[in-house]
Amino acid sequence: MADIVTVETDVIVVGAGGAGLRAAVEARAQGASVVLICKSLLGKAHTVMAEGGMAAAMANVDDRDDWRTHFADTMRGGQYLNNWKMAENHAREAPDRVRELEAWGAVFDRTKTGRILQRNFGGHRYPRLAHVGDRTGLELIRTLQDHAIHESIDVHMEMTVVSLLKEDGRVCGCVAYDRERGRFKAFRAGALILATGGIGKAFRITSNSWEYTGDGHALAYRAGADLRDMEFVQFHPTGMVWPLSVAGILVTEGVRGEGGVLRNSEGKRFMFDDIPDLYKHQTANNEEEGWRYVTGDKDARRPPELLTRDHVARCIVREIREGRGSPHGGVYLDIGWLREKMTDSEEHIKRKLPSMYHQFKELAGIDITKEAMEVGPTTHYVMGGVAVDGDTQMSTVPGLFAAGECAGGLHGANRLGGNSLSDLVVFGKRAGEHAAKFAKEHGSGGASDASIDGAIKEALEPFERSAGNENPYQVQRDLQLMMQAKVGIVRTEHEMAEAIEGITALKQRAANCSVDGNREYNPGWHTALDLKNLLTVAEAIARSAIEREESRGAHFREDKPEKDEHWGGRNLVTSMQDDGSMRVREEPTIEMPNELKQIIEENQL
Repeated sequence: MADIVTVETDVIVVGAGGAGLRAAVEARAQGASVVLICKSLLGKAHTVMAEGGMAAAMANVDDRDDWRTHFADTMRGGQYLNNWKMAENHAREAPDRVRELEAWGAVFDRTKTGRILQRNFGGHRYPRLAHVGDRTGLELIRTLQDHAIHESIDVHMEMTVVSLLKEDGRVCGCVAYDRERGRFKAFRAGALILATGGIGKAFRITSNSWEYTGDGHALAYRAGADLRDMEFVQFHPTGMVWPLSVAGILVTEGVRGEGGVLRNSEGKRFMFDDIPDLYKHQTANNEEEGWRYVTGDKDARRPPELLTRDHVARCIVREIREGRGSPHGGVYLDIGWLREKMTDSEEHIKRKLPSMYHQFKELAGIDITKEAMEVGPTTHYVMGGVAVDGDTQMSTVPGLFAAGECAGGLHGANRLGGNSLSDLVVFGKRAGEHAAKFAKEHGSGGASDASIDGAIKEALEPFERSAGNENPYQVQRDLQLMMQAKVGIVRTEHEMAEAIEGITALKQRAANCSVDGNREYNPGWHTALDLKNLLTVAEAIARSAIEREESRGAHFREDKPEKDEHWGGRNLVTSMQDDGSMRVREEPTIEMPNELKQIIEENQL
């Protein structure tokens, strides 16, 4: 311990995306001292990649919208497996969080009367997404970062947390290392908030950045917290498929919200062929009605391209499998067709979708104002995460909180586009508020020197394995390929069972990974440490998916393609047993109050 720097504070926030920054700001506003730990540089969090907008029922474009409709849309999209309390809090509070960002300097697109402009998005009944062109996440991060740096928050950049510290059954700190120099720091605190994002790097094709290795999920799991709904992994329907060097990069749903249409190799708008019964009354059955909806006709129904992401992704996969895909294994997304409807379509597209125009021009040599994009599903988001209280965001372990993508519950079986950004600020605020209160009430937990030494020793093991013959990069790649093939967008019991066996074998290989060199910026060492988290979340996904014997939301089983009434009232909870093994158990969904049931019934009309 002699050469280990120790930092003491009231609240630790792990992750500096939208949820982490908002949590840190709120904890500081409550009078707590705050340490913010981020894996990359401040301002480089994956939140910047969220493009389309943040969902909030502000009714600026359509005055029929309100929090009740937003709540009902969120619950329907999640197939009613959501934590209803989180869905209610989110729908009620999102408008205030958007206005708060505006007050802090966020520059949103505007209506002609100067109000915050809102656009259409999949699964939302009304235009609900406040946006900044197609760069909304960047504006959110810019605004929160600017606000946070004036709040005396102690920021530790380019640090990775390797272990949470516990004493007397509560979380009271963590151990992290400096990625540049390889030096360790111990952090002691009264409460800790995980805001680490998702798990996309467990799959081969993903829109997620390099940081998304399931750190928060795995850290919480090893600390004894429950995870929930891990079978539900969202494959965004539109990622780039060509060139191969950029496969998986996100193509925002905002393209479809602004009128973009999906076509197969025969030129057919195939989404009209398969409209789920649950959405038929809200979905246009012809192209003209769909266009009228996009242009603001309140009497028109939304086009089928704006159905929920899980359904659109499966329709795309069907077209590809049946031989109607594009040359590079996707389908066509066409926004350039707007020239048939608008005289200034080229400038309109560049103004509404500047990042998409630049992305395809630079990476694929395509002018989206004139040519169709090739797109296909990409691993994008995990609905599952740390099980938290719907009001406080505290996990099943005292002192440990979670917010954003690494927290489970809000989205149920499938997330609606745009709900992620408002999720970050609504529950980042709640986590910061309640973590600060917990820290004040319970004080610092006083993590022992022995637990800190043990965490550091474990993190250095890859350097000690002189006889190890496994390359961490190869193990990671093998995991990604296996998860993509066997636990991907279409699943079967046989393939998932093979994946679980494969994960066991990969764990053994990971235990033999050795790294050369020293601790100063050593990517091989970083990858070896990430593997532990990736294997944990991959196993949780596979074991949960094989347990859910039905198809629902983002979980589609080719061998059990129908919904099952039993599973419609069950969440799956993952926890670590005393012997270190993983257990998945069923839990009934919590009964919803009658007044919320009434809201859902009213919005089904």
